[in-house]
Amino acid sequence: MDMSMMTMMDTSMMKGMDMTAMQNLMEASSACEQACTMCSSSSMGMEGMGKCAAMCANCADMSNTMMRMMMRPAAMDMDSMMAMMQACMVMASACAAECSMHADMNEQCRMCAKACQEMAAACEAMMTSMKAMK
Repeated sequence: MDMSMMTMMDTSMMKGMDMTAMQNLMEASSACEQACTMCSSSSMGMEGMGKCAAMCANCADMSNTMMRMMMRPAAMDMDSMMAMMQACMVMASACAAECSMHADMNEQCRMCAKACQEMAAACEAMMTSMKAMK
């Protein structure tokens, strides 16, 4: 995120919001969406990979929604943001576990698992930051 976007976000955020944690979550969500979309696409049609492809597609959608919610600071509601981050952590962890089972035979699954783990960690960091605001 460039400095002008950061300044714009900073002026319309909840007071005390950790902008670094927010930026990290937005970047991790975008990377997770991309990795999950690529993994889902590469897994489609492969025998025994239906669950993996579907989980990746769901995780990609949730990652995109998480990123877009973070980009709407005027609509920030603490409870809904915390619930969304918790849901993303659960979905990303489940997707990472599924993809990890295929990581040895599918490079996209290996990359997807890593991106999912990174998004879950970014959600956790942002949640910790937001809890301090209460």
